[in-house]
Amino acid sequence: MHLSLGFSPCPNDTFIFDALVNNKIDTQGFTFDTHLEDVETLNNWAIQGKLAVTKLSFAVYLKVKDQYELLNSGSALGRGCGPLLIAKRDISKEEINNLKIAIPGENTTANLLFSIAFPEAKNKKVMKFSEIENAVLNGDADAGVIIHENRFTYQLKGLVKLMDMGEFWEQTTGNPIPLGGIFIRKDVPAATRAQLDTLIHKSLQYSYTTYPQLSDYVKSHAQEMDEQVMRQHIDLYVNDFSLDLGKEGKAAVEALMEAAASVRV
Repeated sequence: MHLSLGFSPCPNDTFIFDALVNNKIDTQGFTFDTHLEDVETLNNWAIQGKLAVTKLSFAVYLKVKDQYELLNSGSALGRGCGPLLIAKRDISKEEINNLKIAIPGENTTANLLFSIAFPEAKNKKVMKFSEIENAVLNGDADAGVIIHENRFTYQLKGLVKLMDMGEFWEQTTGNPIPLGGIFIRKDVPAATRAQLDTLIHKSLQYSYTTYPQLSDYVKSHAQEMDEQVMRQHIDLYVNDFSLDLGKEGKAAVEALMEAAASVRV
């Protein structure tokens, strides 16, 4: 079966899908039309139902749950891995509601978490996640919500952390933070969905057999990172929940869905 498949070029996603899309494991007859895109692009495509299988921010789940089903494997979910709110200087929490905040997409979990923490902050500026640090540095934004590898680079640029949004979530709910998951369209037969879920699990297991060595596939899509940052990225966002969400992971996703239904982002 040939399926369209979307995920980000970030090391955690390419690490998970490398063996599957590059035939390093038995794909059981599956072939893929792969699309490596920023997660907000994938979020918007999912609202249109564009791809059969796709990485999505959990924040967009409510908007697409009639079309897509969450798979057990491939998720980015854990503790100590949430988005960070950063700025050029220390800013009190009371000031944040009145500031211009750069966010990495309206439908991202990062924006949802920020909205839960600061429901009165309305002056948001959507931009690509990789542009947020510079926007804060040059004054286009007073503060920014950063994700992905920017967690490891913001301090090198002289920026400071105002709040760890994942830590806020964990402390207020007790749950790990669900960032993004792998979803499959419901018009794909149920047996095929289950088969693909297993293959994603096996693909990640294969990547672990050679780790910490990084494949050319992972490195080629993370050209601006050095290998240490790539490994930090994988270590932070790929874990046992990525192999299988399990009861704890699914409960965390449900808690986020309940929060998303009660807050305006």
